[in-house]
Amino acid sequence: MARRIDVTGADGVRLAAWEFGDPPKDGADPEARNTPGVLLLHGLMGRASHWASTARRLSARYRAVALDQRGHGRSDKPPQASFTRDAYVDDAEAALEQLGLGPTVLIGHAMGALTAWQLAAKRPDLVRGLVICDMRASALGAASQRVWAEWFKAWPVPFATLADVRKWFGEDDPWVERPNPARGEFYAEVMAESPDGWRPVFDTDQMLRSRETWVYDAHWEELAQVRCPALVVRGLDGELGRAEAQEMVRVLPRGQYAEVADAGHLVHYDQPETWLSAIEPFLESLDED
Repeated sequence: MARRIDVTGADGVRLAAWEFGDPPKDGADPEARNTPGVLLLHGLMGRASHWASTARRLSARYRAVALDQRGHGRSDKPPQASFTRDAYVDDAEAALEQLGLGPTVLIGHAMGALTAWQLAAKRPDLVRGLVICDMRASALGAASQRVWAEWFKAWPVPFATLADVRKWFGEDDPWVERPNPARGEFYAEVMAESPDGWRPVFDTDQMLRSRETWVYDAHWEELAQVRCPALVVRGLDGELGRAEAQEMVRVLPRGQYAEVADAGHLVHYDQPETWLSAIEPFLESLDED
C-alpha cells in the first residue's frame, strides 16, 4: 500500500510524495532509519504511481520516494501557480530537505530528468547520484510546442470508459506507430472519472505552460555542472537518440550510458525488468564509493 507524505514546495504549493515499498520488517519508522534515499521524478503528464514498480524494487535497499510534481497527480494545481523550470527544481529541493533524503539519488524521466540534473547542478550537497531517463539536452523549438498544442486538442475527451482511454493512447492516437498496450495503461493512470466521463487529472494548459519553460532552450551547461556519477538511459525507440545520449555522457563529468531494447520513451513502463537491470548496477556502484 502506498504511503502519502505531504510536503510544501515553492510558493507554498502542496505536493504529495509517496512511498510504495513495504514497511520495514523491524517496525522502525523509515524516516528515522539510516537508509540511503532515492527520489523519483516523473515526466510531463506523469504521476508518482508510474514509479510504483521501481520504488517497490528499490525499497529493499533504499528509502524510495516518488513525488507528484506541481500540477500533476495528487499535488496542488493552483491556476495562477508558477510553472517555470525554477519552480520545479525548487519543489524537488524542498521535498528532499523536508523528507530528509539528502544526499540522495535522483531518478528522473523526461521532464523529471531535466529537473533532476538541474537540481544536481544547483545543490551537489543534496545529490550523490543521478539517473537520466530518455530526456534530451538539446532545444526542441517552437515547432515542437505547436505540435503538442495540436495533439492535446485532438484528444477525444471525455472518454466514456477507461477501456477507451487505453485503446486511444495505445492504438488510435496518431502518435502511436504500432499498438502499445503499456502506453495505454500509462495514460489510464492519469485519468479520473468525472460526471461526463474520464478526463486527465492535470490541466493541459498548465502542461503547455510547463513545457514552454524548457523546450526553447538547450540544457548542456547544467549537465556539465553535475559533479556526481550520472547514468543516461534511453529506450532504443525513445525520443533521445543514441548520438545525443552519448554526447550527454561525454559532457557529464562522470557520465555513464545504458540503453533498453524494445522500449520507447516510457522506458521504465515499457520494460520494467530490463529498466531495473540497467540501473541497479549503477546504484550498487554508488553504494560502494
